[in-house]
Amino acid sequence: GSNTLISRKTFKIRALLLAAGIGSRLKPLTDHWPKCLMPIKGYPLLGYWLEILENQNVDHAMVNLHHHHSLVEDFIYQDNWSIKINKSLERELLGTAGTLRANYDYFNNSTILLAHVDNWSLCDFGAFIRYHLFQKPEGCCMTMMTFMTPNPKSSGIVVTNDQGIVQEFHEKSNKPHGNTANAAVYLIEPEVLEWINQRDQINDFSTEVIPAFKGRIATCHNSIIHRDIGSLDEDGYLTILDRK
Repeated sequence: GSNTLISRKTFKIRALLLAAGIGSRLKPLTDHWPKCLMPIKGYPLLGYWLEILENQNVDHAMVNLHHHHSLVEDFIYQDNWSIKINKSLERELLGTAGTLRANYDYFNNSTILLAHVDNWSLCDFGAFIRYHLFQKPEGCCMTMMTFMTPNPKSSGIVVTNDQGIVQEFHEKSNKPHGNTANAAVYLIEPEVLEWINQRDQINDFSTEVIPAFKGRIATCHNSIIHRDIGSLDEDGYLTILDRK
């Protein structure tokens, strides 16, 4: 019902949907088609993310573009989204932190919903947003979505304390530290954007930004579906497509 929606007048949330990736693990599919438009049950991934934003009253989103950018632009323009979508074309990939810094004026003073469009996420995004805005532990300036990964060695594994605050972060480690993984979906307070903006040399979010905020990152678990569609299975299929 409407009581689950956050009033857009109360909080300013702007989204950054990361759609610039080349998709090298998905070749040859991505030779002719961008990863962010790969169909899940016949519908492009980027469309799922834009619908999530519409459903949560997030009315401003930026989509960064690079690989097959004209196809992505065509998709954005062919549908009547209620969201105001800004495009950020990167001739050379900037890295997630670099994209945030390059668009500082757009995101300034907003809570930022940051998501990689090559992930398919089904969860209660209203609960995720409410947790970040109203329930996260004091002192936290970021909330990270987590999920249980079947393959810890290929994920960023997080270790949290009993409040769910990130204490350790192990990016694609050969020594398993559990199977609670970073879903690379975040809600971020302006303080983090300010920190990035003051450090021109920092471009990578997961390896350079996250470690700097260890102990100040809350977590919210997605127990429904979260999958990276970045690779093919041994038969050359997208592993996610209607396969259990």
